[in-house]
Amino acid sequence: MKLTRILPAVAFVFLGVAPLAAENRPNIVFFLVDDLGWSDVGSFGSPFYDTPHIDQLAAEGVRFTDAYAACHVCSPTRASILTGKYPATLNLTDWLNGRSDRPYQVLQNPDKAMVLDPDETTLAEVLKGEGYSTALFGKWHLGRGTTPTAHGFDLHVPYSVNSNLGRLGFYNPKDIPGLDGGEYVTDRLAELAANYIDVNKDNPFLLYMSHFSVHDPIHGRPDLVEKYKKKLAAMPPQPGPDFILEGNPDSPTNPTRAELDELIKQPEYRDTYTSYANDLVKVKQRQDNVEFAGMVESVDQSLGTLIEKLKEHGLEDNTIVIFMSDNGGMSVMNGTPHFETTKDKIDTRASTSNLPLRGAKGWLYEGGIRVPMIVKWPHQGKAGIVSDEPVISTDFFPTILEMLGVEYDANGLDGKSFTRLVKGQKMNRGPIYWHFPHYSNHGMQSPGGGIRDGDYKLLEYFENGTVQLFNLAKDIGEQNDLSKTNVRKAKELTAKLHQWRKDVRAQMMTPNPNYDPATDLWSGRR
Repeated sequence: MKLTRILPAVAFVFLGVAPLAAENRPNIVFFLVDDLGWSDVGSFGSPFYDTPHIDQLAAEGVRFTDAYAACHVCSPTRASILTGKYPATLNLTDWLNGRSDRPYQVLQNPDKAMVLDPDETTLAEVLKGEGYSTALFGKWHLGRGTTPTAHGFDLHVPYSVNSNLGRLGFYNPKDIPGLDGGEYVTDRLAELAANYIDVNKDNPFLLYMSHFSVHDPIHGRPDLVEKYKKKLAAMPPQPGPDFILEGNPDSPTNPTRAELDELIKQPEYRDTYTSYANDLVKVKQRQDNVEFAGMVESVDQSLGTLIEKLKEHGLEDNTIVIFMSDNGGMSVMNGTPHFETTKDKIDTRASTSNLPLRGAKGWLYEGGIRVPMIVKWPHQGKAGIVSDEPVISTDFFPTILEMLGVEYDANGLDGKSFTRLVKGQKMNRGPIYWHFPHYSNHGMQSPGGGIRDGDYKLLEYFENGTVQLFNLAKDIGEQNDLSKTNVRKAKELTAKLHQWRKDVRAQMMTPNPNYDPATDLWSGRR
């Protein structure tokens, strides 16, 4: 359903928030990082990466410890931010263009949207209608058949939605349309975004800083890579293994944790980096990748560049700053199954550790969907506090509009405003849902979905109907599956998840008519 604007005569939809006069309208800087894990930030517990500007923002705003991306891959989360709707509602449930069906898949992908529907009203369109200048710097990834300027942004840098950054890397901004000049893509984007603030300092603006970092290719800025080489050499050895093996919980032959820990000692697992039979993959357990560390700090410096520019023009006290990642950290290689690399190249494929969270980008465990999030709302929000109320990326749309006093029709929205949390007040956001009817490009788990309701989180896998239940308040690492011991709660959350899928008309998978067991790395489980 297309979101429609309320006529001025209709009562304002928010309690206790009055429309702002034009001269008082805050600017918005939405700072989105690609593939930054929950524990990749100093203020969220990173033992290795230096992020002083992000940490300072946390000291000046609200740090959300239980914030979620709407998907464990990028495009669906990005669509949810701009529309306030779940990926399942939009039927944009995988990264775009996604991966075609393969013969090793037992189930077939449903039809999905390949672009953000032009009939969807975006946050940029609403704010543009309120007199805001709007700009997106960096990654779009919402379909090559549409552009940011078709969805409410006055400006998109780089100009192309297909920059081929994956082939060009982070050292070649001169080869990307709109980024010519500079030596490093992350720095160049920040420089151009700061110039945008110079030009628009006298008018309200939405600056959507959507970094390509810290997505692969893993190219740290050389000076920062050297810094982290020295830092790593001076540190005591980190405890624990470099990698662990993880299996597929939907597999009847999934090994136990103890069995996996024994398997990885064998040379065929210990000395190789690939996808293994029976759904096994390696998951990185240490933050010791100096190239990735350089990428993280350059992103942090880019935030510092924008904050300094706001201060230069006296805009810091009239600018809402939001920091977020689009999904969890890449602790498992892109391109699985069948992808293979070597020990000397593994740091270019598995970038970070998400501990104490389990899993990685592309997984429904917390490591794939829980992300670092900070909101600074000058004069209205609290400073230096922590909120552990679960929120999700769909919630930004109504939250930002409430902050700005903009009227809108909430019909059809999935997001819920969390301005009360930014003000330090209590709020019960209610259940949060995920739906991923696809085979991941980042590991070998079955397609599935999930729900978090209070402290409990339930995952359901689509091939064999396996469910897992965790109490995140007691088990943030999701090691203790309660589905067999707390059957009542498992049934309750399963019923809620199924009802939600009906409510949003979520597309489901069907049997793959071209399934060939002979090509299936997973075949040992059946």
